[in-house]
Amino acid sequence: MAIFDYDLGIFFALAVSSIGSYGILVSGWAANSKYAFMGAIRSTAQLLSYELVFSSIVLILIIFSGSFSLTFIVECQQAVWNIFPLLPIALMFFIAILAETNRPPFDLPEAESELVAGFMTEHGASIFVFFFLGEYSSLIIMSTFMSIFFLGGHFCPDLHKIILDPFIFLFYLLEFKFSYFFPLVGFPQFDFNNIQHVNDYYVLFNNKNTILEFINVFIDKVYGSYILGFKIIIVVFCFIWVRASFPRFRYDQLMSLCWKELLPLVFAYILFTICLFYTFDMMPFGFTF
Repeated sequence: MAIFDYDLGIFFALAVSSIGSYGILVSGWAANSKYAFMGAIRSTAQLLSYELVFSSIVLILIIFSGSFSLTFIVECQQAVWNIFPLLPIALMFFIAILAETNRPPFDLPEAESELVAGFMTEHGASIFVFFFLGEYSSLIIMSTFMSIFFLGGHFCPDLHKIILDPFIFLFYLLEFKFSYFFPLVGFPQFDFNNIQHVNDYYVLFNNKNTILEFINVFIDKVYGSYILGFKIIIVVFCFIWVRASFPRFRYDQLMSLCWKELLPLVFAYILFTICLFYTFDMMPFGFTF
């Protein structure tokens, strides 16, 4: 479930994600072009502004879970995903990661009508390719953060109850209704470890008992490996959906949204969360006053 479980995983992620502004600033300055330098200044100011919103929302999640570990935050969402009690915060977090990744409608550092291609204007060939790789890699990383913080990480609703139980109900219903006219002959249990040929799979699917066992094993594999990837794909789809739906903001509107609207709301939510937890004696372990 995790390659590396670090107790201060959130701090490490914030530290690494903040390094990207240095590369953008240096690349815009090194291009020796006023358009590239203007794009680099815009991008740096935008990243630093929305980094405050990003880190403040992460502080709320730390208060909720009582830990800096990403694995522990995921395991705290086994019963309820954070997106349900923290829906306004999740929406603000999505807006913040849109600005952090320079995705539309916050792609002002790369506004083609104003700055050609922003800080990438004078760069070409492999350097240009690496810039685009970095941009889309950050999109996937931020989608991963969204999935871990608010969508339960690798947890999902019990697929056995959603998928397997209807199969069991349908199977026994058909067996009950038609057993008088068409008696079903049971086959012996099939051993999954002895599959030697493709015909063994036909035997597997002809056996009414092992069909349900096969579905159960398949669900276990999907549950353990692909749930987080599926959630990341959903968040990336939301990125593309926003790009096709909203026009580009002006730069003063972008800064005003951060400093005058999102940041005061997030600070107010931090104080409200602490006061609520302290009033009802719900502070997580490790946080005392």
